[in-house]
Amino acid sequence: MKLLTTIALLMLIQGCTMLPDMNQFSLYSADEEVVVSESDEIVNVDALDTQTAMQETEQQQDAIDEFGAIVRPAVYSSVNGAYKSRPLAKHIGDYVRNMAQDLVSNMEYVTERTPVAVTHFSLIDSDLKETNLLGYQIAESFTHEFHKFRMPVVEFKATQFIRVTDTGDFVLSRDFLDLTSTTPIQYVLTGTMTKHQGGYIVNARMLGMESNVIVASSQMFIPFYVVDALIPSESSKTAEIVDGVRLIRGE
Repeated sequence: MKLLTTIALLMLIQGCTMLPDMNQFSLYSADEEVVVSESDEIVNVDALDTQTAMQETEQQQDAIDEFGAIVRPAVYSSVNGAYKSRPLAKHIGDYVRNMAQDLVSNMEYVTERTPVAVTHFSLIDSDLKETNLLGYQIAESFTHEFHKFRMPVVEFKATQFIRVTDTGDFVLSRDFLDLTSTTPIQYVLTGTMTKHQGGYIVNARMLGMESNVIVASSQMFIPFYVVDALIPSESSKTAEIVDGVRLIRGE
């Protein structure tokens, strides 16, 4: 009896070893999930994951420009909404810094003793008397950069008094009646901005006030998503459009 039982167990074990490995026909293993294409072909998951990771790495490398800013953010705002893109590593001032260095490298006649002024940059397709928030900030950034180069920058919007109001204390003014007309300025930095597919082309030039001769120039492309990071303040929104009609509050 024991002999028959032993023979039966040996035959059972031998039959189990002859069965095919069912893992070869399974779509899932214990450690990983196998991806099946539409043609029911089994794809190597390890190779797919490696290829995907390499593509993501390449996209991340291509998504950063030479100034460290993100070139292809997932979402970026319009000028009418809040900024909703990835955090920017650089801003307008970093682009202006490169332009200032370019200006100084090819600058003539301007020294540490020649007073210079910085005006707002105008839109090139206007009558050169229109600008926007970008034009304001470019001028402010250039003033900062030129001061770092030890140039005597003249703040011609400064008054000879401090105006104390309910909303704050101010020494700057855009009312020409508050300003003096005897400001010593020998050179002035000005420029234009051109809307371009994907951004703005900014052209800067240093002019002699008397000769109007260009003594330095620079050009830079600023992406739209960097420009859109500038958000207008609520006080600057003086006009409202209702049913296609611009409404302006009177005094």
